[in-house]
Amino acid sequence: MVKKALSRFNNQLSEEELFFGGSDIETTTNDWFSQTENEGQLAVDVYQTATDIVVKAPVAGVDEGDIDITVKPDLVTIRGERKEEREVEEGGYVAKECFWGAFSRSVSLPVEGEPDKARATFAKGILTIRIPKAKTGKEVKLKINS
Repeated sequence: MVKKALSRFNNQLSEEELFFGGSDIETTTNDWFSQTENEGQLAVDVYQTATDIVVKAPVAGVDEGDIDITVKPDLVTIRGERKEEREVEEGGYVAKECFWGAFSRSVSLPVEGEPDKARATFAKGILTIRIPKAKTGKEVKLKINS
C-alpha cells in the first residue's frame, strides 16, 4: 500500500521531502486525496466468528437495488448511491451534514473467504455481508524422497 501511495507522488516530491518534510508536502498530499472520484466513503464494521467474516455497513436511505457488492477471497467492495430528494432550495439549508451521492468502500478481509458462498442481508438500514472462512489448515504428511 505504501508503494502504491508513493507511486501517486512520483515526480512530485523526492523521498526525502516526502518523509522529512518539504514546503509542498501538505499541498501535494491534499492534491493526491482530491483525485478520488468525489465519492463518499462508507463506514464499516468487520469482525470474525468461528466460521464467518462479517462486514456491516449503515446504508440508510439507499434502496437495495442501488447497492453493488463484489466479493473476492481477500476483498469486499460495496458501491452504491444515496439519492437526494430535494425538499428545499440549496440556499434554504441551515445545516447540511448528510452525504448524498455515490459511495464506495473496499475492505481487505482478515483471512481468506469463500466468495461463492457469501450472502448479504439488508434490514433497518444496515447491510450485513457474511463470507464463510476458507477451509485451511489441512494437514499433509510428507515422505522424504531420497
